[in-house]
Amino acid sequence: MARVYYADTDFSGVVYHARYLEFLERGRSDFLRLAGVHHTELAEGKHGEKLVWVVRRMEIDFKAPAKIDDVLTIDTRTESLSGARIFMAQQIRRGDEVLIEARVEAAIISESGRPRRFPKEWIDVFMPQG
Repeated sequence: MARVYYADTDFSGVVYHARYLEFLERGRSDFLRLAGVHHTELAEGKHGEKLVWVVRRMEIDFKAPAKIDDVLTIDTRTESLSGARIFMAQQIRRGDEVLIEARVEAAIISESGRPRRFPKEWIDVFMPQG
C-alpha cells in the first residue's frame, strides 16, 4: 500500500507520471522482501557474490489518474523466469479500480555487471504452484 502525497502530484493535482515508477519499485521491493529476498543480503554476497537487481525493460499502461490522499495497492506477481531474467506483472489500484498496468523485465547481475542465474531456491518462491 502507498498513500499519494502532495509531492507525488503535478500542477493539475494528479500523480505525476514518473512517480508511478517509484510506486512500482516499492511493489517489487516488497514482493522480494515477502519472498525472503533482501537487497542488503544480495549486496553483502549472501549467494556467493555481490548481486544487484536491474530493470531491463518496462511497459506501462496508464488507465486512470491517482490523486492526492488516495491509498493505492500495488500488486506484483511473477509471470515467468528465464535464466537471469524475471518477467513480472504489476497493477496499481485504488480500491477495485485499476489505475496502472505494467510489465517488467528485470535481471540480477554481478558486481561487475555480468548476468547471473537465479538461485534455485528462488524458483519455488517466485513461481508458486497453483
